[in-house]
Formats: sequence, C-alpha cells, structure tokens
Amino acid sequence: MEKEKEIIDVEEFAKAGKEVPKGKRYQIRIDREKYIVNVECMTGREILQLAGKVPVEKFQLNQKLKSGEVKKVGYDEKVCFTKPGIERFMTLPLDSTEG
Repeated sequence: MEKEKEIIDVEEFAKAGKEVPKGKRYQIRIDREKYIVNVECMTGREILQLAGKVPVEKFQLNQKLKSGEVKKVGYDEKVCFTKPGIERFMTLPLDSTEG
C-alpha cells in the first residue's frame, strides 16, 4: 500500500548530506516553526506569506545552508527545496525607521 505522499524533512536531509528527492511533500522550517508544503519550489514572497510575515516588504528572508552560510532570498527569487544543502529559513523584521 503506497503512502499518500511521503513528507521529506528538508533540514534533516541537508544535515545528513543526502539528496532531497523530487515530487514529494516537503517540511521546511521557517524560524522555529515547521511547515508542510506540497510544492518543490517557492518564491521568497511565498515563504514569507506562509510564515505569516505580512506585509512581506517589512521582512527579509534568509536561507541557512549546511555550510553555515546565510544567504538572503529576494522576494521574487525562487527557492527549490530539492537543492542540496538548504537547512532552514530565517526571517528578519526590517527597520521601518530608515530615511
């Protein structure tokens, strides 16, 4: 009996250095919360919306990689969870007192 669609924990696969299989459901971590998504790729904007960070323009999204590197994700930049090394996402409130 086939499982509906296996849920892949992206963070666990990254830490283990394993390749993330395509065509599954993915569990991603944004800050301290875990979310299940049914798509392989999402934009920075969609990830922020998923995390309830709206309006998205008030937040910056960063991607933490297995190497320890932190990379900023643009609002319209597409992130694919099957890309090796993605551990999790972190949001950063942007200071609105600029200017």
